Amino acid sequence: MEFNLAEIHEAIAAAIPDRPSIVYRERILTWAEVADRTRRLANYLRSRGLGLHTARRGLSNWESGQDHVALYLYNCNEYLEGMLGAFKSRTAPFNVNYRYVEEELIYLLRDARARAIIYHAVFAPTLEKIRPELPDLELLLQVEDASGEALLPGATDYEQALASASPERPDLDWSPDDLYILYTGGTTGMPKGVLWRQADVFIAALGGRAPDGSEPASLDAIVKRAAQSTASIMPAPPLMHGAAHWASFNAFHGGQTIVMQSRNDRLDAHDVLSTLEAQKVLAILIVGDAFARPLLDQLRKQNYDLQATRVLVTGGAALNASLKQEFLELLPHLTIIDSVGSSETGSQGQNVSTRETGASTGTFSPAPGSCVLSAELDRVLEPGHEGLGWFAQRGRVPLGYLWDEAKTARAFPKVEGVRYSVPGDRARLQGDGIVELLGRDSVTINSGGEKIFAEEVEHALKQHAQVYDAVVCGRPSERWGQEVVAVVRLREGVEASDADLLAECGRHIARYKFPKAFIYVDEIVRSPSGKADYRWAAELVAG
Repeated sequence: MEFNLAEIHEAIAAAIPDRPSIVYRERILTWAEVADRTRRLANYLRSRGLGLHTARRGLSNWESGQDHVALYLYNCNEYLEGMLGAFKSRTAPFNVNYRYVEEELIYLLRDARARAIIYHAVFAPTLEKIRPELPDLELLLQVEDASGEALLPGATDYEQALASASPERPDLDWSPDDLYILYTGGTTGMPKGVLWRQADVFIAALGGRAPDGSEPASLDAIVKRAAQSTASIMPAPPLMHGAAHWASFNAFHGGQTIVMQSRNDRLDAHDVLSTLEAQKVLAILIVGDAFARPLLDQLRKQNYDLQATRVLVTGGAALNASLKQEFLELLPHLTIIDSVGSSETGSQGQNVSTRETGASTGTFSPAPGSCVLSAELDRVLEPGHEGLGWFAQRGRVPLGYLWDEAKTARAFPKVEGVRYSVPGDRARLQGDGIVELLGRDSVTINSGGEKIFAEEVEHALKQHAQVYDAVVCGRPSERWGQEVVAVVRLREGVEASDADLLAECGRHIARYKFPKAFIYVDEIVRSPSGKADYRWAAELVAG
């Protein structure tokens, strides 16, 4: 059986219409209300001529036959409505990084050939400046916010658009081939649009696969499972990051309630923790150390009743073992699930830490379809193999990269007749079947003939009690070819010398991996989702 995301949402909403679906600030939207609003959005998009134009069977893997809808929004119910409404209109929504400057936005919206955009009013001045550079952009839906920005000429107010549209279920033949598009973050290169069939991403990343690895046998089985759930989850990172809206759609497909914190333009640790407390949220999603450290600092400043919060999930970036241990000391009832995966693979594995098991980082129990391919990409490696391979995924994988045949061929090779996704992470499959993940090859440093993984050195540095954050990259060296340089932010009001940090590194990594230089900064640039901006770090180090 294969499924479409629009049909799944409609079926679950019909079964649990009165259950809270989205809680944002003072607003509680039931499943019936979200279904109504997303139907209206779908019908409005259809009324403006947007939808499917070419069936999947007539296209190459890197092509799209649907119109694309940009989501240029902070976290809000309209973001998730935008995704669902687009799916129900057979258009394809995609994520826009709201920190992008004008040049980056022009690149992204042109690359996606966006015909419509749903945006917060605060971004109207930026959008107005770049509109002349975007001839394909026809439809603008503006979401009112506290900025007071006026409606752009030719734009339509989001709520007025919904009010003017039919609440009836769109008369469309939704297909498992309809697209889901996720743009990569662009922290190591230009953003790329990853194309998934909805049937595949549902299983690979959006909660379609059962804990035992099996796929649902029917739509009724999905609805039955969703109707039995009473859980809630907070996706704390921006929804424009895949990990956050993946968590949200896992909640949708599990019949759960999505709770959002009130502050949506930056991370406010008190806001996050007080919302967890007030709403008695079962699970929270964060992205690695950049989210963990502020939350831990706030937990040490103020007491919160978080007995209802039993699960902390981290995805999209590694969570340091020392920070996991701090969470377990402060919240001993917590289960920490470190989920590994990428835009191009979906979920590939988990590392589970509890007070009883202790905390670790960098090793994962593989998910169905996860494997390690040889360095030459010519065979699947067996447990306990020598050397490093590529962390890969087979089975439910994306179609390719939007409009890019060459990158699609490189990232989705065939090995022994089977198609794999290989986004670029180096890994080793241990003898016990556990995957040891070393890091992204694109930020690997080649020093003196040795490959050094930036994330491995960052992990070692962050073990030091005075290090708040760290990013590692390479720079040219006459002696070594490249040398390791660490960009470090220390905790406020403390000091640590290069020697102190090197001594900490010596407890975790070999000497040849040590940083040859340190640059101390007041702030490390990361994406809103918490991912390190390696391009920024490389420019800083080069300077």
